[in-house]
Parts: sequence; C-alpha cells; structure tokens
Amino acid sequence: MDEARARDVLATAGVLPATAADVRLLALGENAVFAAGDLVVKVGRDAELLDRARRELDIALWLAEADVPAVRAADPKALLVEGHPVTVWHRLPDPERPAEPTDLAELLRIVHALPLPTSFTLPPRELLSGVERWLRLAGDAIDPADAAYLRERRDGFAAAAAALVPRLPRGPIHGDALPRNVHIGPAGPVLVDLETFSADLREHDLVVMALSHDRYGLPTESYGAFTDAYGWDVREWEGCGVLRGARETASCAWVAQHAPVNPKALAEFERRVRSLREGDEAVRWYPF
Repeated sequence: MDEARARDVLATAGVLPATAADVRLLALGENAVFAAGDLVVKVGRDAELLDRARRELDIALWLAEADVPAVRAADPKALLVEGHPVTVWHRLPDPERPAEPTDLAELLRIVHALPLPTSFTLPPRELLSGVERWLRLAGDAIDPADAAYLRERRDGFAAAAAALVPRLPRGPIHGDALPRNVHIGPAGPVLVDLETFSADLREHDLVVMALSHDRYGLPTESYGAFTDAYGWDVREWEGCGVLRGARETASCAWVAQHAPVNPKALAEFERRVRSLREGDEAVRWYPF
C-alpha cells in the first residue's frame, strides 16, 4: 500500500469532517497514519490487520480506564474499507520535545504493574508471526534464498523462545517499546501505537532497547539511563540473546515488505540479512 492508495481508502471511509483540509501523512508502515484537525486516522495495510485494529481499540479503552497515559480512540469501532482496516483517534498536542529512553522506562514501569484486562484477552507477543506475511509481500524483490534463511531462523528462534524461563513475572507489555512510541505532551509522556500490546514475558519490552543499543546506535549512556530508570538491565538475563535474535529476525523481515517499491528498503534488508548470515553483531542497522 502506497500513500496514494491509502488516501483513496481514507476518502472512501468518510471518517473525517467534510471541511477537513490539509490531511497530512504522518507515517507509512504497517499503517498509513494521517492527521487532520483534531483527529488521526490509521489505514491498515490489508484486511489481515482488522482483528489487530479492533484489539487496539479495546486496549485504548482499557488503558483509559486504568488512567495510563496513552493515546485515546475517537471512535470505538474499526471499519473495513476496501479491504483495509480504518480506525480514528484523538490527535495529541504537538510534542514538547523528543522522547528519551527514560520517558519510555517510566511508562513501562506503569504498564508492567498492570493486571491483565478482564473485558478482553491480550494475546501472547507473537513476535515472529508476521514474518511469513512480510516475506510474501516482498515477493520477488528479495532473493528467495534470503527468504528461506529467515524462515528457518524464525522457526529456530520460535522454538527457543517457547522454552525460556523469564526473570520477571509475565503480564501486560507494550510489545514495541521504543522512544518513538512515546509522545511528550504538556502533561508528560504518553504511549502511542498500542497495537502490539500483549500478555507475555516483560523481558520482550526491555530487549527492544538492548537491541537499539547494540544495532541502532543508541549511546551507552542513554541505554544506561533507561536501565537505571526501569530498575534492571535485561542483558543480565540468560534468555536475552534468544529474544534479541527473534526480534532481529522479525525486524529484518519487516523491512522486506517495503522492498518492492523502495530501493532503500531493499538495501537495508540486504544489509541486515548479510549481518545475520555472517553472525556479525556489530553491523549497524538503520531505522526504516
């Protein structure tokens, strides 16, 4: 799905006021995210994401009832428009500043203290479940041998992850715990992008930042500030390497879906696969 297709779906959905002008694209990934006036609209890549969109709305209501600082839904129902899920959200104020790892750590402490919701069921964090779909969307744009390698790697890490013994109690997690999913408004840090909320090992949320340090260039002092604010460094846990490997596999396949229309995505995908094949954990990856 490119921007033009997403805009067509948005127009058909009719969820914005007729007077809405200057509809602005904020992000284009699993969802196209548009802002207009006081609203934000998310258009999902395909119909397979409908259940996840519905669950994200349930999560938003649950977090609101628990007074957790998080984005709020403007409409409690998800639409399916021409094969694309569409959800509508209240737009947050302009950010006061970029989110820091310590802001994320503070929100994770709140989320990790929550009991499980009673009105719906949070799924496990199936980190590797999207790999097949992302590789399918990549199609012939990527080397079939690379796709086969990632499938084999996925299966190995899925089995290893299932056998892990966690250090922390299981419970609610964000699932994609990065500073980019924190918005700093006038009232402080707010969680956004709730669609990966899960009930699983809380270590999942902490491995994300460890990988940010190891692969994406997060400075050591920033990572240290994160672990200090949270109260524990997941790298002390013997299972860290397994969850890290699983997330690297998923992150690599996620980039692949953009390869058919974006040469930069293909180059980044090939960089990531090559580093995994060579076992070189020092190769820098770049956000996409």
